[in-house]
Amino acid sequence: MKLDTIDKKLINLLQEDSKRTNKQLSLLLNLSVTAVFERIKKLERAEIITRYIAQVNPKKVDKSFIVFCQVKLIQHSREYLSVFESEILKLDEVSECFHISGDYDYVLKIYVKDMEEYREFMVNKLTTIKHIGSTQSSFMIGEVKNSAKINV
Repeated sequence: MKLDTIDKKLINLLQEDSKRTNKQLSLLLNLSVTAVFERIKKLERAEIITRYIAQVNPKKVDKSFIVFCQVKLIQHSREYLSVFESEILKLDEVSECFHISGDYDYVLKIYVKDMEEYREFMVNKLTTIKHIGSTQSSFMIGEVKNSAKINV
């Protein structure tokens, strides 16, 4: 699907605030409400817009200890990758997992309450996954930028 200028503006507006009504969007885009509705449905069908979420403040839900954990598997075989990835999907503490290049195979973003909860997570969950060779953890000191928005 080829995006025109209005599609791009609509996508950016929805990324800033997906709770805007079609009426509000129509006024911002100088389109009818029906045209906005149709464009949104078209973007959803094309899987350009894949979901709408609520962004939660980690401090308010007692999950403000953020860890970036790099994981190296003992071998880079299809079987080991598959086992690791399927097990990571089961861990609620892991909000993001990326297969990466470099010295490590994966980087995980983990939300927990504190260092004690992270230790419990490492000992009782993460390191029980088969084929992990090593891990390296970095702890967030402060947040500079945190955005899910992709500027189009």
